Amino acid sequence: MLAIKVKTENWQEHVRPTAQQLDELVHRIGGEGDKFLVVQRIPDLPDVFIQVLHRTGGDYTLEHRDGAHDRHFQVQVEEPGAVLTAMLGWARREDGWDAGLDWTLLDMGPAPEPAPELDPDDRAQLEERVRELLVGGYGTRAELAEAAEDHLVDGDDRPVSSEQARQLVDRMWLERVAEQAGWEGETDPERLTRAFAALEASGITAREHFTCCRSCGQSEIGAAGSPDARGFVYFHTQCTDAASAGHGLTLLYGGFDGSSRTTAAVGREVVAALAEAGLSVEWDGDPGQSVTVTPLDWLKRLVG
Repeated sequence: MLAIKVKTENWQEHVRPTAQQLDELVHRIGGEGDKFLVVQRIPDLPDVFIQVLHRTGGDYTLEHRDGAHDRHFQVQVEEPGAVLTAMLGWARREDGWDAGLDWTLLDMGPAPEPAPELDPDDRAQLEERVRELLVGGYGTRAELAEAAEDHLVDGDDRPVSSEQARQLVDRMWLERVAEQAGWEGETDPERLTRAFAALEASGITAREHFTCCRSCGQSEIGAAGSPDARGFVYFHTQCTDAASAGHGLTLLYGGFDGSSRTTAAVGREVVAALAEAGLSVEWDGDPGQSVTVTPLDWLKRLVG
């Protein structure tokens, strides 16, 4: 798999695709509503991306930005094979990946002015909230910037501009990326993802960081997976907050037929999958009680 996330014009996202999947996406684009791909690294880095635009019957416009506003390059390419080769080289960080193409440095206009300094009290409150979201690990840079901009809103008073929020988030995001570079091996959240993938493959709809609360989760989980699923397991954003604060992770589960027997059976499958992934679980077998993953070292690597 490639350490990238691909976004399409038709709102699809492909996280860690294979080279074959990227090939299929490059060859697919061109039709109305599906003309471009934007590719970021995992973890996402500010002002670092590669993208392509194609309309059926025309050339491919390939662009990449190399870490700054004034490092944005473009080239016209006739065939999708050349686009794929460049994108694969970029994704794999190969030396000389951009060689052989006649890149042009684009004039993107003047660089954005630095945002005004935040009030110290406002900055401290924002940093605390952004840090919580970074440790949770599920948000994108754009989502975190929006949360930071809205965090201190009071009626018509909006003390934080979008640019102030973006710059604060980008700084703290890079600090977290540097921190996670020192983590070794598989982390507990990655073990959790592996367990959920196994459950999904076995016919149980499994969703991480799903909806804002239990009420919304229970009402929406039925439409979240395969119509043939036997049951479900998920945790919502408040569960994520608790886990990232060191309180363990509460999992909600059940059977789609509503019976206690099926719910208990799903609970046993959930516990078995978690144990197989190397996680410890507290559950007494009662279908009316949630499953708790604990102890849990919540080191969630950022994607963005």
